[in-house]
Amino acid sequence: MTRDFGAAVTGSPDDPHEQARTAREQPLLLHSMAVFRELFQTIFRCRDVGVVVEVGVESGQVSAVYADLGATVHCVEPAPGDDLRAVLDGDPRLNLVEGLSPAVLPDLPVADLYILDGDHNYAVVREELAWIMANAPDAVVVLHDVLWPCGRRDFYYQPSPVAPENAHPATSDGPTVWHDELTPAGFVGDGAYTVAEQAGGPRNGVLTAVEDALDEAGDWRFQIVPAVFGFGVLARTGAPATGALFEALAPYTSSRLLAAMENNRVALYTRVLQLQYEAAARTEDATRLTETVNAQQQEIARLRSELDRSTTELAARRREAQAHREEPVRPATPDPELGEAMSHLGRALSARLRRTPPGRAR
Repeated sequence: MTRDFGAAVTGSPDDPHEQARTAREQPLLLHSMAVFRELFQTIFRCRDVGVVVEVGVESGQVSAVYADLGATVHCVEPAPGDDLRAVLDGDPRLNLVEGLSPAVLPDLPVADLYILDGDHNYAVVREELAWIMANAPDAVVVLHDVLWPCGRRDFYYQPSPVAPENAHPATSDGPTVWHDELTPAGFVGDGAYTVAEQAGGPRNGVLTAVEDALDEAGDWRFQIVPAVFGFGVLARTGAPATGALFEALAPYTSSRLLAAMENNRVALYTRVLQLQYEAAARTEDATRLTETVNAQQQEIARLRSELDRSTTELAARRREAQAHREEPVRPATPDPELGEAMSHLGRALSARLRRTPPGRAR
């Protein structure tokens, strides 16, 4: 009996959790070109690739893939961070090129393979393709993000090099697969990029730029591997081994299974984004409610303290009033001088009455 599980991670009766471990080691959202290693291996088998120009370098992890396959790699990045510099400086096969594409393309050796994964908008991609198709007609061009959400909607990294007249009105909200409108609960850039307010229409999106370039050139061929936001492969029909290349890629480009899984993947992930947004909103509401309750409790405590103080003062005043009511009335102390005057007045009145005849009293 022959067992061939291919690339599947199955584990074993003694290790039944191997697939689960592999799954949780992956990021929740696959987005790196590194997952396409086997596709790049296919390209390198079909074409003689000695020089690669990579536009949009990420962490340098993918750059090493091209170098491992035998190429000298020119890594185009307008604003590399310290970590990326360290990675590229540590590998002599990788050459950092600081600048914006396509302005730096004429300064580099003509490449056998161009990887376009930089600014995902019509203006930049269209200009990159125009230069490559005119100056490197035998090259293979790989473009990332040719499907949702960038295929038919411009994304602009900030600060954007795109001239205002070549850009669409943009917003910080992001798309979701659950409805056509943008939402703060969708794919948002958190300041890294903005998104065209409207999808579709002319000069909008990465795939639209590819289609317009094909219409103008005429003798180029383009196919998409429908996975991880879309892996597009572009090559001139008359270039060496173009037919063999697309034939080798056909199991991937024609896979309805991959397309279905990609649609399900972005649907699930954008649902997660929505749930995260709603959870954060509820947390903010709960925080505000807690702050309000705490403030009200402090005010209640203050009022209760004032009430207790007022109650104590009132009780003291009541006791004082009660004490006044219960105190006995003491007779007034006689005034000796007043007593003597009263006695004198009484004696004078008695003497007068004795001198007055009866009947003449007045």
